[in-house]
Amino acid sequence: MAESENLSGNLSEDKGSKKRNAVQRSDCGVGGGIYGLAFLGAAIYFISHATSFWMGVLGFLKAIVWPAILIYKLLEFLKL
Repeated sequence: MAESENLSGNLSEDKGSKKRNAVQRSDCGVGGGIYGLAFLGAAIYFISHATSFWMGVLGFLKAIVWPAILIYKLLEFLKL
């Protein structure tokens, strides 16, 4: 009987650890949401100002990488 109690104790610990991991993962969803909205806004901006189809494609690609370019330019400006 001691073994069955020990096994059930381990199972309840596993469920608790899964719950803690799920809570930790849900905390980083805000950054993804903000990035998603910024991407959508940048894509709409770049595509609406495109003069041809390929400029629209280029605008879509710019919308994907603009946060990296922004951080690079900021660090370059701050001379870090």
